[in-house]
Amino acid sequence: MENLAVPQKSKFNSVFALLAIPLCIVVAHIIFYTIFGSAKNFGENGEPLPGNYLGIVYKGGFIVPILMSFFLMVFTFGLERFITIQQAYGKGSLDNFVRKIKAHLNDNDLDAAVEACYVQKGALGNVTLSILNKYKEVWNQPGSKEQKQVAIQKELEESIALELPVLEKNLTILATLASVATLVGLLGTVIGMIKAFAALASSGTPNAEALATGISEALINTATGIAGSAFAIIFYNLFTSQIDTLTHSMDEVGFSINQTFASKYTEKKETVLV
Repeated sequence: MENLAVPQKSKFNSVFALLAIPLCIVVAHIIFYTIFGSAKNFGENGEPLPGNYLGIVYKGGFIVPILMSFFLMVFTFGLERFITIQQAYGKGSLDNFVRKIKAHLNDNDLDAAVEACYVQKGALGNVTLSILNKYKEVWNQPGSKEQKQVAIQKELEESIALELPVLEKNLTILATLASVATLVGLLGTVIGMIKAFAALASSGTPNAEALATGISEALINTATGIAGSAFAIIFYNLFTSQIDTLTHSMDEVGFSINQTFASKYTEKKETVLV
């Protein structure tokens, strides 16, 4: 039987993050200054037109495009992780694949189990195929049943260790954005509040309307930061849950193969003794 091919990797190579991050920053600034900062959003006095939210957001200051770049990064890396994890799941239901493998092993039909791996593909198919190859490799090798089971278990652990970095790649970026977006949003709000009160103090006369406008513009940073952070947390937890489900399926298949090996190997020895 042919050996396992190189595990499938994400089609997005290692330079994806290096390109995506600066690209998101550039795109966010272009959108901020050309769309949000368009002259049609403002009146003759330079203030946003009534009800024009694009102009209001633009008045939030230079922190806003940074927060917008974070927002774009969240969705960019979220989409990249979604595509990669969906590829790792392979074709078809994980539960159905696990049941098929168990059924083929119970029927002692390793060839059908291997064929199911090629059909399923993805990380689970790669790991299962690797374990089945090890199953056949150690079957006729010298050594005790326990030693061979250890070899199969080691193959399972090594196969999962090869697949996990591909699945977890860039999740750290999402986790970082979840924290940084909120902090940068608060920083923008504090800077805006300082400017608002400084302008109020220099005017010499209390101006409730000017103060309210300044506070409103400052709070735009907080709202944008919280929105980016919320989506980053949602995506991170969603993808982490999917990876845990996939890893559990790998462990379940590995355990089933190991148990089947122990059962079949014992039967083989008993037949030889008889």
